[in-house]
Amino acid sequence: MCRGPIGEQEGRTGRTVFQDRGTEMMYAAQDRPRIGWIGTGRMGFQLAARLLDAGHDVAVWNRTRAKAEPLAERGAAIVDVPAGLADRDVVFTMVSASADLEAVTTGPGGLLTSPDAAPGVLVDSSTVSAQMSALIRRAAARRGTDFLAAPVSGNPQVIAAGRLTVAVSGPRAVFDEAEPLLALLGRGVTYVGEDEVARLVKIAHNVFLGVLTQSLAEITVLAEKGGVSRAALLEFLNGSVLGSVYTRYKSPALVNLDFTPTFTMPLLRKDFDLGLSAARELEVPMPLAAATAQLVAGAIGAGHVEEDFAALILEQARNSGMTLEAENVPVDDGLSPHA
Repeated sequence: MCRGPIGEQEGRTGRTVFQDRGTEMMYAAQDRPRIGWIGTGRMGFQLAARLLDAGHDVAVWNRTRAKAEPLAERGAAIVDVPAGLADRDVVFTMVSASADLEAVTTGPGGLLTSPDAAPGVLVDSSTVSAQMSALIRRAAARRGTDFLAAPVSGNPQVIAAGRLTVAVSGPRAVFDEAEPLLALLGRGVTYVGEDEVARLVKIAHNVFLGVLTQSLAEITVLAEKGGVSRAALLEFLNGSVLGSVYTRYKSPALVNLDFTPTFTMPLLRKDFDLGLSAARELEVPMPLAAATAQLVAGAIGAGHVEEDFAALILEQARNSGMTLEAENVPVDDGLSPHA
């Protein structure tokens, strides 16, 4: 995965390899690429831990160093600046927004600014705009670094259950080489095409996530106002053809009003903004998404900024003249080990 001039070079694994600009270096079975990880928040921490648990040499950087330090106890090295990972074979980035990705790659001390080294492959798993993704792809190419856009679907509990999924776009040959690493992150890795199309896949996914959750909130409040408990409605729904891994997973929050955050309302609003921007550019009307985006903005205005976005049900209840109370009953989320 290390880039170099045409001809032979000494790879970072210590082997002599042949590589030209159209052929990616392949590792022998006993070789393991050295991994860098940028961004150890709720998601990044768990994913970096999976790579450590699989026996990889992993070094990490996080803006708040204390959040990365528990990974050191599991064998990770911690660097002081993202550029400290420039000599790694593969570097993953998982940050919150487009500006953050730009900062950790091309900003001062960024991964792609080291004068002495550049990673072989950069895999970005952030949810960012296609425009920013393309900018970073070009910056990586100037350093001889291949770039894969690899946004993920899931949260820490989904990661723990081994059900994370990944959409990947970029050069097919690079994806084929990186796929074994990506497969360690979860159960499903899908190659969706060239360039930045994985960004659109993830944005479409998250827009649907918001619309679906708002719809769940609406029907649940409707049933409760008519005399049906939220637990009973969702048990019926989850047992029907409309039930899904997602509706089961969100049922405990909707029933017992536990909004410990997995994905916050401001992050959801960011993804709606990206989705509606793409819709305007591609001339695709999205009336349901636009209406839901307004409801998400209203929930943020009402103060729901730190809770999980399932708190949409609280605003739906308030708009319906109701105040919800936790039902305090056991609800299977479909992800727990016993499920």
